[in-house]
Amino acid sequence: MPRSRRLPALLAVAGGIPLVEATILTRIEFVSPQALAPQITAVWPYDTYHDLRWLFVYHNSWLTFALGLVAAVALRGALSALLVLLSWPTQTPRPATGVLVRRNLGVAALTAVIVTPFAALSVAASAVALSWYLFVSLGPMILLAPFLQRMAVVPRGWRGLPSAELFGWSLLDLVVLSVAGGLVWSAAPAWTPLVALTAGLCNGLLWHQTVRAALRPAHVRLPRVPVVPVVVALALAVPLVIQILAVPRSGIRDTFGPPVFSQPLAASVPYAVLLLAGHDSAYDGRPAADPRVRRYSYAGVDATGRPLPYRALDTHQSLATSAERLAAQVDALHRLTGRPIALLGESEGAMVARTYLRDRPGSPVRALLMFSPLVRSGRAYYPPAEASSGWGIGAGWVLRAMFGFANRLGNGTSNPDEPFVRSLIDNAPFYRYQTMCPIPGVRVIAFLPTVSSVEAPPGPFTRIPVVEVPALHAGFLGRRMIADEMIGFLSGQDLDKPRTEYGVLQRLGAAWQAPPLTVTLNPAWRSQVPPGTKPFLQSQLCASVS
Repeated sequence: MPRSRRLPALLAVAGGIPLVEATILTRIEFVSPQALAPQITAVWPYDTYHDLRWLFVYHNSWLTFALGLVAAVALRGALSALLVLLSWPTQTPRPATGVLVRRNLGVAALTAVIVTPFAALSVAASAVALSWYLFVSLGPMILLAPFLQRMAVVPRGWRGLPSAELFGWSLLDLVVLSVAGGLVWSAAPAWTPLVALTAGLCNGLLWHQTVRAALRPAHVRLPRVPVVPVVVALALAVPLVIQILAVPRSGIRDTFGPPVFSQPLAASVPYAVLLLAGHDSAYDGRPAADPRVRRYSYAGVDATGRPLPYRALDTHQSLATSAERLAAQVDALHRLTGRPIALLGESEGAMVARTYLRDRPGSPVRALLMFSPLVRSGRAYYPPAEASSGWGIGAGWVLRAMFGFANRLGNGTSNPDEPFVRSLIDNAPFYRYQTMCPIPGVRVIAFLPTVSSVEAPPGPFTRIPVVEVPALHAGFLGRRMIADEMIGFLSGQDLDKPRTEYGVLQRLGAAWQAPPLTVTLNPAWRSQVPPGTKPFLQSQLCASVS
């Protein structure tokens, strides 16, 4: 192809394919995953990350998973070979087309293997709405990007270090995809395909520059050292090491002590308060400083109605079981104090409280404070281990293998089939659309860390007041300012403090989430939504579910 036509052809391919994906998603009104569209022609490994996230969510048997994986590798290798070919500088000798195709097919297969655990973690992030899974899945790919880009262009690219220039283009690619995803999602429907087209044109320019950067260095550092296998091993070790470090210590040492537990309750508070700690918390049985305050126990109560000590493993039980035990403890505290009850739940504790209030509309609870609730959880699915088919079956087994290996190394107990996690997945329509909704007769507020902004797609996610706090998940309940606002709310004050950057971070994170599985497609969920529910519209927020 003449030199004058290569760049226009490159831009046409790189821009046209995102245009097609965005147009399809717009036409079917599937808004949430539109931010993924620019990545379909991104440089390695984000292109494969795009493919595998769609595949891991939208397959319902081992056959469709296997066929989809083979097709994804073959099409990705062929497309990348074409983009490399169109980006190749005319003044540099180019290998035969067949050589480039075989090289890129090999890189596509290798990248699929490397990216598989990270794509599975993105599914886990969608299932339980925890941002650390998303960050853990994205971080290693940032490290791998320049190495894979070099391997797609030069022979023996698995030896030696990429140039600093190639590292720079890789980082710029990450920024471009994040911003492009936010812009695609934010655009009006009529403009969404055009914004995706523009993002694809940027991809074309990045391919143009990264190919040149991979070819440019006359001297490669460490040319005989097999650097890529070492980097791949480090990247794959990251999620395992983090999971091992996150294993809670054994024993029943108390791990949850907000000021309302250790200090007398303000006289202005008309409630008795029940505190619900989160996942992998523990409780040693100590009473609160004020008799109107009690800890919720995942282990239940003794013969006198007092909460029992519990270990981290007790928090792994189903939300239904935890809510049943909460009912007994709410009734006991209500009888003891004669006061209406306020529930203060953090993370899993917030979900336990929300489950309890769903099932018991006539309870004595009159206030609910949710700290770091799992916003829009249940956006992905995988069937139980004994199932032979079901949406996301391949992703489920990848997660089981990852968690099983990490648990062997670190003596952990968390796994993707523990009853708590299955509660979120199996009852996804409620937790996805009802967690952040008003409850008749109950004052409700959510305190959200800014990190939760990347846990769910942009757009409407709440119809209750929120206080958005610059913080990590479950990392701010002990702050004095938060404690004061909590007491203010319990004393009758109305609070609503959203932050501007929350929406911005939502949009920047949209490109890196897995596409949500539609509730009407999954037989396990279909009976929980009203007949005639449209599959893709976001208007389902706070709509009734069974």
